[in-house]
Amino acid sequence: MPNKLRIMPEIENKLVQRDHETVNDQRVTAYGFELVLDLHGCDAKKFNRSDIDTYFSKLCHLIDMQKCEVHFWDDVGVPMEDQQTLPHTKGTSAVCFILTSSIVIHTLDMLEAVYVNIFSCKDFDADLAAAFSKEWFEASTCDPTFLKRR
Repeated sequence: MPNKLRIMPEIENKLVQRDHETVNDQRVTAYGFELVLDLHGCDAKKFNRSDIDTYFSKLCHLIDMQKCEVHFWDDVGVPMEDQQTLPHTKGTSAVCFILTSSIVIHTLDMLEAVYVNIFSCKDFDADLAAAFSKEWFEASTCDPTFLKRR
């Protein structure tokens, strides 16, 4: 990973005043933050349990989250006749529970796409998480959406 990460203009403006907002003249504190990433043109060779678990570990370290349990949903151990064959269902999904919530990932082998949701009641560097995810999966595009949950 390069030493200097590029600021992603798509989310740079969304990071301003993340911790609170004013609604009806009252200050409302955010409960949590969610980063939604749509990654396309990815390296599908990384869509396996081992690489995804490593991704979770490195991402959690990078954004200072405590990784807890990981659960996978895929065709591992499923008889060939019962495995997924459609582009929108063939892939690996996983939930990585973190101390402050979860990271969910869906990979689609045939579409070379990855969909990630990072939700935490603890603040984190969304730009860093997006840049790392794009680099990890070697995505040609990354479409981030940042949400403040309250």
